[in-house]
Amino acid sequence: MDQEQARPPRVIVAMKGHPGSGKTTLARFIAASLGCPLIDKDDVRDSTFTIESQLDSTTTIQKLLNHLSYQVIWRMVETQLSLGLSVVIDSPLSHRAYFDRLVDLAKAFDGTQLVVVECKPKDEVEWRRRLENRGKDGCDGSWHKPATWRDMERLLEGYKGCTDYDVGEVPKLVLDTTEIDVKVTEHAEVVLRFLDACAH
Repeated sequence: MDQEQARPPRVIVAMKGHPGSGKTTLARFIAASLGCPLIDKDDVRDSTFTIESQLDSTTTIQKLLNHLSYQVIWRMVETQLSLGLSVVIDSPLSHRAYFDRLVDLAKAFDGTQLVVVECKPKDEVEWRRRLENRGKDGCDGSWHKPATWRDMERLLEGYKGCTDYDVGEVPKLVLDTTEIDVKVTEHAEVVLRFLDACAH
């Protein structure tokens, strides 16, 4: 009972942003700083490669496997919250339905605070450079991620603006992750101060 009362409040740090926006790098720093689990949607999606490669891959199959990846991470989040742990979720959070699911999870575990940290690159030239370098080097260039700027443009066209939605009263921090003179550690410090303010 005493341990339960002494336990710090749970928080869900939901990362949001397009591929190549610096979201994953920042998520790793935040999770390490908080000492809490990092749940990466791409880890799950990467694991579906064998399934997709053995099927006649179609847009429908790709969407189903992507949806399955989200279902898996929601279950993982639920497990961590049930253990009294905070979590950092690394996913694009591109659709309102995914955000709504996190709202429901936070409500299901009384005292859990949901916050959104959005990586929004303002410098398109720098964003493009990072994206294409990642694809060229093969570093974090998973088979289901855009590897070229044209791939990224097609992805954005497919979203049709659905990624820009109102999160209501949920605290949200927006960072320009393409500021060349700002280190990821500095962004992480801003996020930690933001989380501290939300907790109070």
